[in-house]
Amino acid sequence: MLVDFNTLPEESRVWIYQANRSFTDEEVSEIEEKLNVFLENWTAHGSDLNAGYLIKYKRFIIIGLNQNLNKATGCSIDASVRFIQELEQDYKVDLMDKMNVSYKQGEYIAYKSLTDFKQMAKDKAVSKNTIVFNNLVANIADFNENWEVPASESWHSRFLK
Repeated sequence: MLVDFNTLPEESRVWIYQANRSFTDEEVSEIEEKLNVFLENWTAHGSDLNAGYLIKYKRFIIIGLNQNLNKATGCSIDASVRFIQELEQDYKVDLMDKMNVSYKQGEYIAYKSLTDFKQMAKDKAVSKNTIVFNNLVANIADFNENWEVPASESWHSRFLK
């Protein structure tokens, strides 16, 4: 069952998919329509899943699931992964590669491989104050507090001296 992401409880699980490029306005509209259909019909063992989504900065798809009602199962998680893989194919975009880093450069969202980000840290092109996106957050409370943070407050800090 599709619900407004902002009404989900703070302990709701989140999955964050970052795109290797920005979506166009038209693509965002299409993806929203596809997310509406997918989440409206997303189930676990025949039971509706109470889920919502956000698309942030035309680059991140965030899916939230209220597990207080029904938990995601292996099959339902597999279904969500297949859905994301279909988006990757439809829009010729990478959403599943966790070995990349997104960070802010002013109002622009930059996307680099982890190797390039490490080198940028060595070269002082990014600093402990660089705003990074910690896509490892587990729930909405963590998302609200720790998703968009200075690198010094994220796992990215290990690369900064």
